[in-house]
Amino acid sequence: MNRLDKLAQKLRKKDIKKEEFNNILVALYGMFEDPELIFQTLIARGFPIDLDKENVFLKTAKTDYKDQEYVIVDIETSGSKSFNSQVIEIGAIKYKKGQVLDRFESFVYAKELPEYISKLTGITLEDLTFAPTQQEVLKNFKEFLGDSVFVAHNVNFDYNFLSDKLNELGLEKLANRKLCTIDLAKRTIESEKYGLGYLNETLGINSLIHHRAYADALTALKILEISFKNIPSNIKTTEDLIDFSKKGKKVTAKESRKIEEAKKDRGF
Repeated sequence: MNRLDKLAQKLRKKDIKKEEFNNILVALYGMFEDPELIFQTLIARGFPIDLDKENVFLKTAKTDYKDQEYVIVDIETSGSKSFNSQVIEIGAIKYKKGQVLDRFESFVYAKELPEYISKLTGITLEDLTFAPTQQEVLKNFKEFLGDSVFVAHNVNFDYNFLSDKLNELGLEKLANRKLCTIDLAKRTIESEKYGLGYLNETLGINSLIHHRAYADALTALKILEISFKNIPSNIKTTEDLIDFSKKGKKVTAKESRKIEEAKKDRGF
């Protein structure tokens, strides 16, 4: 378990007095680090903590998952590894309470583009020639993301790639809470496969474009919305939802009954 998950786990149990929280930060990050600087840096990186008088609390542990702000993200890259490739396109949708609040979409400047990536995505080098730089795009994206929950289909790829690139550019790694629509779909939707293209077709989403950032982010959003219709009634907070998504591939019989109850409660 990484340090951010350890912090989230502690804060899920209870709010923590600031002095005690500072001690936890020192224990996790080192005795020579300034805990107040770490605290402010975590907030700047998107970790959803705040102060209520003298107590530190985790916003996602207190927010109903239906009231949470999510940013659904998809990226196209020039390769599979962040250390020797870059983001060439990013699309993101800010979503809350069934409404799209804002959108983010941009190509990213690149000097070269592998032919197989161009064939896969339909993006050409000409598309990228006059695009803004990676530093400019990722800086703007980070501001767009804020401390929202980062959502993606196969979230670890998009999250880690962007986090590595932000860190490489001196903009600090991400610390947002994250949610994978593959994991969540496996818990709430019966399907033979859970790839984006397969779910797009079998769930009747029918997005016409695949392997383009904004279009794939929109498909992932539709999957998120369908999953939300099937969430068991005992899942309350955003942290509950994140934990529920990670429990395993198959829904148990008990959870299946709760999902059916949730459908009835919502009129499905």
